[in-house]
Amino acid sequence: MTEVVIVPNPAAGGALVADAIVALVQRRPDAVLGLATGSSPLPVYEALRPHAALLRDVRGFALDEYVGLPAGHPQSYRAVIEREVIGPLGLDPARVRVPGDDLPATGADHETSLAEAGERYEAAIAAARGVDLQLLGIGATGHIGFNEPGSSFASRTRVKTLTEQTRRDNARFFTAPDEVPLHCITQGLGTILAARHLVLLAFGAAKAEALAAAVEGPVTSSLPGSAIQLHGRVTVVVDDAAASALRFADYYRHAWAHKPAWQGL
Repeated sequence: MTEVVIVPNPAAGGALVADAIVALVQRRPDAVLGLATGSSPLPVYEALRPHAALLRDVRGFALDEYVGLPAGHPQSYRAVIEREVIGPLGLDPARVRVPGDDLPATGADHETSLAEAGERYEAAIAAARGVDLQLLGIGATGHIGFNEPGSSFASRTRVKTLTEQTRRDNARFFTAPDEVPLHCITQGLGTILAARHLVLLAFGAAKAEALAAAVEGPVTSSLPGSAIQLHGRVTVVVDDAAASALRFADYYRHAWAHKPAWQGL
């Protein structure tokens, strides 16, 4: 069963996960982190700021990126990672990758390079010896990364088409809904499942239904987040509101309260 930790608020969840990341980096200074964007991981990044000096050799791989935004667009995930992670935590920008960050800006080779971008990203992750800890959020459609319903559990980094629901959800970050790109490059579910430790964060009642389905529902490609049930080491960190639809919430609280301290997160 997936480990579910129910915390009083997002800040407490962020501190808990940050402590686990600090412990990982103390064991392995060049640890590889899988970096998520969106609101869910922000408390983790905030809690890591006092430990910036420890993180200077960390490597990072972002989950996904939009296709078609101009270079430097403030809502590109490269820009978001630079604002929320690289700058505040003092990471080396050269050690943090985002899918498609090696694409030529324009020209006849752009489409060919885009088609092969996923394979290059997979090779870069493999060269780094894989991801040690992958941060995840979950969307209203149950997507993790930009793996929308129907994504194969064996899928690897590739170009995907976003659902209209995801585009509507993300429109709040843009000045107009039609500015949200239609396509993205995302790590596949198979890529995500290859990480050594998955940490999924969910806060707020809006995430409750998708979270419960991912953690306690059937494993199905119709709800990509359910793929976490196939992984050997998964930690789900949620607040009371996000946990409100979980059938076994009382057991999760009991298990966490009695977990041996030496096991950590």
